[in-house]
Amino acid sequence: MGVSAPPIQPSPPDILKESGQREVFCGLTSIVWLHRRMPDAFFLVVGSRTCAHLIQSAAGVMIFAEPRFGTAILGERDLAGLADANEELDRLVKDLLERRPEIRTLFLVGSCPSEVIKLDLAKAAERLNTQLLGRVRVLNYSGSGIETTFTQGEDNALLAMLPLLPSSDEEQLLIVGTLADAVEDRFRLIFERLGITTVRSLPPRRSTDLPPVGKGTRVLLAQPFLSATARALQHRGATLLSAPYPFGVEGSRDWMAAAATAFGVPTERFNAVLDPLVERGRRALEPHRQVLAGKRLFLLPDSQMEIPLARFLSRECGMELVEVGTPYLDRQLMAADLALLPPATQLSEGQDVDLQLERVRAARPDLVLCGLGLANPLEAEGIATKWSIELVFSPIHGCDQAGELAELFARPLRRRALLQLS
Repeated sequence: MGVSAPPIQPSPPDILKESGQREVFCGLTSIVWLHRRMPDAFFLVVGSRTCAHLIQSAAGVMIFAEPRFGTAILGERDLAGLADANEELDRLVKDLLERRPEIRTLFLVGSCPSEVIKLDLAKAAERLNTQLLGRVRVLNYSGSGIETTFTQGEDNALLAMLPLLPSSDEEQLLIVGTLADAVEDRFRLIFERLGITTVRSLPPRRSTDLPPVGKGTRVLLAQPFLSATARALQHRGATLLSAPYPFGVEGSRDWMAAAATAFGVPTERFNAVLDPLVERGRRALEPHRQVLAGKRLFLLPDSQMEIPLARFLSRECGMELVEVGTPYLDRQLMAADLALLPPATQLSEGQDVDLQLERVRAARPDLVLCGLGLANPLEAEGIATKWSIELVFSPIHGCDQAGELAELFARPLRRRALLQLS
């Protein structure tokens, strides 16, 4: 067996740590991709009208459609402690389940308002589980933006599901993190061709089809923002495979190499399956590399995907990294990607948004990856931007998607060049 995984080197020593005003998106946003992933689940936000407007706008659901999410709106009497919010929540849940009997798992999602008034959704879920035993499972997690980034909503949702996973020491590969269905199908086909036949996913496509976990489980993270879930799976006996995240050709190949090594796939078989994909992915990258090579990129902290993306854009697209910011740095989960960054890369952890914007203005990069709230002001100052949230909604994983991922970054530069010519 000779499939080589990337060497893990020490992390860069100089990391700028900041703690100040943050500019990140709300954790409720994760409902947008989770409700599409598990169509038999329902996400009930316990929050304000602002929460309801956010989710409705972000998901873009037509008003005539039956969405798989909603908001139990806390009124002034709830916020003032003059009403029993638990009684009202129970009534809303019973009305919902009578109208939507197809729901199999109900997530009660905490928000900033529910956390401020100390509404205990864990006890509410326990109470409702007793009342609805055998009919629907009720789980709870926090989507509050007070202490989280917007991608941590998925981490919290998966963590809530973990106690329900059955125990088994069966040998299996567990892909953790939401993927587009077409991308996941492609990965499963590739793993099958490699001879890895038992491949499961978390979250599953049906909320009740939960994968088992135990000593035979090898975990391959598809998303870099699932620290708590990864730790909990290890606590259940699973082995976490270290690999770059499957963004771009190199990262996707090394990601699959980590699984191939763990399952003893012969080198010849691995190369026979992956080499054509690598070649096709590199050809798809080339036209976008011509746009991106030599351009200077500043990544502001928002999604926790910044380090793997910086690795891809630097090594495969030739971009120059001005600064790579991340809300939190999980050294274990980021070790493989950190080792592949250029040695002199300036990393920053946390955020003081005013200081970071000063550095952006001083550096005048060609492109800034940032959250929605900072994009328009920077565009108004003549700096091209890319919304980090767009990368969560787009199918960007795998060798086959490398061209599409690079195109997402090349598009704003092409647009700006056309505007300057006109």
